[in-house]
Amino acid sequence: MQAVLLAGGKGTRLKPFSTIFPKPLVPLDDVPVIEVLVRQLQAHGITDLTVVTGHLAELIRTFLGDGSRLGVRIRYFREDTPLDTAGCLGMLERPDEPFLVMNGDLLTTLNFNHLAAFHRQQHAMATIATYEKSVTIDLGVLQVDGQGQLTEYLEKPKHRFLVSMGIYCFQPEVCDLVEPGEPLAMPDLILRIREQDRRVMAYQEDCYWLDIGRPDDYATAIDQFNRDRGRFLPPRRVA
Repeated sequence: MQAVLLAGGKGTRLKPFSTIFPKPLVPLDDVPVIEVLVRQLQAHGITDLTVVTGHLAELIRTFLGDGSRLGVRIRYFREDTPLDTAGCLGMLERPDEPFLVMNGDLLTTLNFNHLAAFHRQQHAMATIATYEKSVTIDLGVLQVDGQGQLTEYLEKPKHRFLVSMGIYCFQPEVCDLVEPGEPLAMPDLILRIREQDRRVMAYQEDCYWLDIGRPDDYATAIDQFNRDRGRFLPPRRVA
């Protein structure tokens, strides 16, 4: 199985860190985020990788090299013009089998093989790895009727949402839905698949997940990684 790691964004929400490093290279202790993902993929037997670069591309390529240091084979695709999160799929060589696409700046313990097995079992065109996210509204929330009379007063209510983890499993035909050079966001690609009445599934498992989007997320990621390093860095798989 192949995997595509999206590592071309500018990471504007993570400034000032992303001014010096591309976001996938920000370190968790002494290990960059993207290396954690590559080592996890290798441990799951996924060793054929394409890294999509853009912002500060040279630093990512210099650090990862051809992947041999990490037991994988890495190819690169550089976006000279940003193509958003799914546009690269119209430019890459089409895989021969289902493949993974994931953001290169997340921290997770998701079992990639279980995701792929679920995708195949469900005969899906696309499968989205999902996570149940709890969001607290740090205010007193009022509900009123049409006349403005209070009907409910909720102090700091919590809401749960099923959110995308930024990890997907696709059939090869998905690449045909993206025109070469077309900027396309991942949600728009998913909706394009649905418009064709093709099967899109949501996969959920009991795992850790964090999108390292903002400085406070980054601080949380460092803390979690340092607390249980072995949980995120599995032993290297022997070929």
